[in-house]
Amino acid sequence: RRDEEKARAKERVFSLRDEFSQWDPRRQRPELWNLYNGRHAPGEHVRVFPLSNWTELDVWQYIAREDIELPAIYYAHEREVFARSGMWLTAGDWGGPKDGERVEKRLVRYRTVGDMSCTGAVDSDADSIEKVIAEIAVTRLTERGATRADDKMSEAAMEDRKREGYF
Repeated sequence: RRDEEKARAKERVFSLRDEFSQWDPRRQRPELWNLYNGRHAPGEHVRVFPLSNWTELDVWQYIAREDIELPAIYYAHEREVFARSGMWLTAGDWGGPKDGERVEKRLVRYRTVGDMSCTGAVDSDADSIEKVIAEIAVTRLTERGATRADDKMSEAAMEDRKREGYF
C-alpha cells in the first residue's frame, strides 16, 4: 500500500521479479493511467498486487462497506505487553522482554498482524470498525511506522527482504 514503508511505495501493481525471485526497484515499469505491462522474459515472473494503490484507510472503509468479519486481534483489547523502540510488543520465547523491560497490561490494537518478533501494538480503544476508521483518519503515523520493529533498524530493511525473495 502506498502509505506504508518506502520500499512498498515503490512497488507496482505488476511487480517484476528475476529468475531468482528477487525484486529490483530500478527494473519496475511505470504504470501510468492504470496501464499495466505483464510481459516478462523466460525465467522471470510477475507478482500482482491489486491493492497497491490503497491506503490503510481505504482497506478499512472497504471492510466496513462489505461488512467483512475480522479476527478480534485487529480491535483493541487488554494484553500483556512491554515497551521497546517506542512500540508495545508481546512477551514470547523469541526474545522479549529483556532485562529492564517491564511487562504491563494495556489496552492495545494491532494495525497489522505479522511475526511477533517484529510486530508491535498501538495504544487504542478502537473496538469496532467505526472506531478503527476514526482512529486511522486522524493518525499521521503509518501502520508500518507505528508497528514494525525491523523497519526501525534500517531504511532499507524492506527492500533487502524483497531482494531476498521474502515476499
